[in-house]
Amino acid sequence: MGARIEKAVVSGVFSLDGQDFDVDNNVWLVGDDDEVLVIDAPHRAEPIVEAVGGRKVTAIVLTHGHNDHITAAVDLREATGAPIWFHPADTMLWDVVHPGARPDEALGEGARFRVAGTTLSALHTPGHSPGSTCLHAPDLAAVFSGDTLFSGGPGATGRSFSDHPTIVRSIRAKLLTLHGDTVVHTGHGEDTRISAEISTVS
Repeated sequence: MGARIEKAVVSGVFSLDGQDFDVDNNVWLVGDDDEVLVIDAPHRAEPIVEAVGGRKVTAIVLTHGHNDHITAAVDLREATGAPIWFHPADTMLWDVVHPGARPDEALGEGARFRVAGTTLSALHTPGHSPGSTCLHAPDLAAVFSGDTLFSGGPGATGRSFSDHPTIVRSIRAKLLTLHGDTVVHTGHGEDTRISAEISTVS
């Protein structure tokens, strides 16, 4: 049996620029019955560990540095032994949440992950944050967009370290060039498809 995509939703608080927001975060697991790769580690490690279900975790890949995507990363690493991959351009955000810890690997454009017979490739898509990164899994006709692209358009850019023209350039260059049937698995909310978002990015 080949790789499959699973989702866990973990709820908590997103904090930035002195404001707090209640949010539901999607955690994506790509793998099979033996091993999985985990995309994002929000809020609490326990529900993610439960979703893993004893399988080997090959990597914990963080799409960006906002606290609602990384708070559980260190605890999840301790629970699973898996390395944390994180783009260094978001280090200033990481340091707020985990001042006493460090990621294991620098996530960058073209980084490749092999799990359960499929390959995911990193696409650096700055804009929502400087280090925002998506993961493309062509064998699964999927891209994991973090907070870069949602159903309805680009992610938010009204806060520190974000920039709207940059996120639009990133989406046009790295995501809208993917096959239109590619399913976009987002950091919050429902899936969409590349073809459905072409008209929403401006």
